[in-house]
Amino acid sequence: MKAALLGRSRGGQTSKVHLAADRKCRPLAFVLTAGQAADSPQFIPVLAKVRVPGPVGRPRTRPDAVAGDKAYSSRGNRAYLRKRGIKVVIPEKKDQAANRKKKGSGGGRPVRHDADLYKERNTVERLINKLKAWRGIATRYDKTPGSYLAGLHLRASMIWIKELTQTTP
Repeated sequence: MKAALLGRSRGGQTSKVHLAADRKCRPLAFVLTAGQAADSPQFIPVLAKVRVPGPVGRPRTRPDAVAGDKAYSSRGNRAYLRKRGIKVVIPEKKDQAANRKKKGSGGGRPVRHDADLYKERNTVERLINKLKAWRGIATRYDKTPGSYLAGLHLRASMIWIKELTQTTP
């Protein structure tokens, strides 16, 4: 990792947390990058870190579907998901659609996605709000990437423990 994984963004020196969440707003994986890093290249590294243990056997590493916003819409990400047999729920960017249409029949088919499943993409945004409810995460007091990532994992474990200890009526 870089010395502090701090990079320029609109808000000044900061870092970015790329993450995966399940449908119940629980964190599954984190990747920490400098603030100016793009989202799309971090898609595959985040998915590679997802491990969901079951009652027996190896942890599950392949979800049924992945919902992401337009920032993750790239041919590489879509090809990766198709190759692994994962349903892609990522809308196409307007400029990508325009470039595809400009190529005519050589541009390929239009991208389709399940609109009902895409509505659940907000689980990631809600998880980020849960993580940032902890002041140390929201303000990034920790200057080393290791301690900041440790704080993210600590907060994530608190979210999981709270979820698992709640009794269902």
